[in-house]
Amino acid sequence: MRLGYAAGKVLAKAESASSKPTVLIGKDTRISGYMLEAALEAGFAAAGVDVMLAGPLPTPAVAYLTRALRLSAGVVISASHNLYQDNGIKFFSGLGNKLPDHVESAIEAALDAPIECVSSEKLGKARRLDDARGRYIEFCKSTFPNELDLRGMRIVLDCAHGAAYHVAPDVFHELGAEVISIGIQPNGLNINAGFGATAPAALAEAVSTHRADLGIALDGDADRLLMVDATGRIYNGDELLYVMVKDRLASGGIDGAVGTLMTNMALEVEFKRMGIGFARANVGDRYVLEVLQEKGWHVGGEGSGHLLFLDKHTTGDGIISALQVLSALKRSGRTLVQSTEELVLYPQTLINVQVHAGFDWTKNHLMVAEKKAVEAALGDTGRVLIRASGTEPLIRVMVEAKSAEVAETMARRIAVTVIS
Repeated sequence: MRLGYAAGKVLAKAESASSKPTVLIGKDTRISGYMLEAALEAGFAAAGVDVMLAGPLPTPAVAYLTRALRLSAGVVISASHNLYQDNGIKFFSGLGNKLPDHVESAIEAALDAPIECVSSEKLGKARRLDDARGRYIEFCKSTFPNELDLRGMRIVLDCAHGAAYHVAPDVFHELGAEVISIGIQPNGLNINAGFGATAPAALAEAVSTHRADLGIALDGDADRLLMVDATGRIYNGDELLYVMVKDRLASGGIDGAVGTLMTNMALEVEFKRMGIGFARANVGDRYVLEVLQEKGWHVGGEGSGHLLFLDKHTTGDGIISALQVLSALKRSGRTLVQSTEELVLYPQTLINVQVHAGFDWTKNHLMVAEKKAVEAALGDTGRVLIRASGTEPLIRVMVEAKSAEVAETMARRIAVTVIS
């Protein structure tokens, strides 16, 4: 409630005197969403901000509707791919982007201020946005080429018992696919549990059982995806990004693509061979977006399945990303395995090393020296990345090499120096 009030006060200051701020609140399917939705609504109303309630809806749907309806901001209550015990709150600006840093800072600064309710005649009102689902379904379909359809394709769709359970099946069905849906029975406690992009085994099994052409797994708030082909092979975000970049190169050109520090080195090598620019951002779709905007490019993503197509949407969207991959396969007439046959991912070894709070690996001279030695030994055939976890007292040591054995040996060489 305090967050809703603080955000409402900041938004009210930014609006012109003649208009009343309005925010859209959406959520995923976890049980705590009811409580948090009511509290946020009360906070916004106390600050004199009107609220539109969309109910369970994918995160990117809230971004789209906020922009389409010319609202002041959008709020999503979701912990994304986490299990039901967690929850979080994400804001979008009126343009459907993440809030600018100065607005976030202003909200944070206002959080500790006491709630002083506006006068009765200025209180905010709340109403349901009854056509939110239909509007978003039509938007998703509009990103698929008019001259193509999905007729003749049998697709298994895993919605992770999450926010897309009543949206995604209709999108693919209305484009002509035969859709077999799993993970579409949310009960407030089963989001991401054994289903979705973080647990693709259920999808692979269903694809085999139903003899489907491919499978699509979304996460709980449907902003990321993984795909599975008819053989049960899983394709991560790096591979799907490669398929999309290749398609755009073939159908009109592309300046460059953005990955993260964790993006497999094989993509960097392949993009260079294809004459396509490549840049790395910090881990997180927010940082991918920032680099894309800085360079004026449109396509980027993470291995976890967050993919961005800024000429289609302002934020990562699992449904729209899947449609872009499907349109690429339709245009080329190739399968996923055929479309990625030139891309041989480098083996990666990731070791999480427990450290004490505040540990700074850059001041561990032995670790720094070992990192330099490993990088020299790998040359241009591998890569080293060391970074601190943002949520746990861990140092993550990642090594890529053409050989899995080399990657593991080199990663352990570096990791052991933390203990030494």
